[in-house]
Amino acid sequence: MSKAKLLVVEDDPNLGDILQEYLEMKGYEPTLCRDGEEGWNKFKKGKFDLCLLDIMMPKKDGFTLAKEIKKVEENLPILFLTAKNQKDDIIEGLKIGADDYITKPFSMEELLLRVNAILKRTHKNEDVNPLKVYTFGGFTLHYDEQFLDGPKGRHKLTSKENELIRLLASEINNLVNRSHALKQIWGDDSYFNARSMDVYLSKIRKLLKDDPKVQIITVHGEGFKLIVSEG
Repeated sequence: MSKAKLLVVEDDPNLGDILQEYLEMKGYEPTLCRDGEEGWNKFKKGKFDLCLLDIMMPKKDGFTLAKEIKKVEENLPILFLTAKNQKDDIIEGLKIGADDYITKPFSMEELLLRVNAILKRTHKNEDVNPLKVYTFGGFTLHYDEQFLDGPKGRHKLTSKENELIRLLASEINNLVNRSHALKQIWGDDSYFNARSMDVYLSKIRKLLKDDPKVQIITVHGEGFKLIVSEG
């Protein structure tokens, strides 16, 4: 199996060197950049499996870089490295489409667990998910290709949107437990992961408005259901 390629953009020279050395030691192939502009140039020239982006950087901050990356490769997972622990920054990152974040100072072991979890989610095992196409109402989810066909056209999906829709579509009209969904897709049911899932559910609800017979309803205190009406 080829090594996973990681784009690491971190302006702190000491931390950057430590990250590069540690990730290489753990079997990854990291490309280290010292600022957002260098990160953008490396991204355009290479093919990566995951981006690790510092938020506060010279020339181009991590949020701006993430938005530019997502315009080109919407499904590429992003993990933010941040010295801040403010909810606004975390929510902003999640709205951009980040898969996770880690607050400095952090241990290399914790970072490795998060990197492994993201890559495990985004590199899907065909034996675990044998069904490739899910149809509900006027929509068809193409799980492997990560897009949703609907009454008004095709929508590219992020990895988490793809996983959430698959989970809902596999349980049409049945309750999907909130904690189960968080643990299956995010790895745990922490507060910040729950906020992240709410952001993604909101995005999915907007997509499903193209067919009035299809909706996601919330069952307070339990979870949610994908309801598909007849007729």
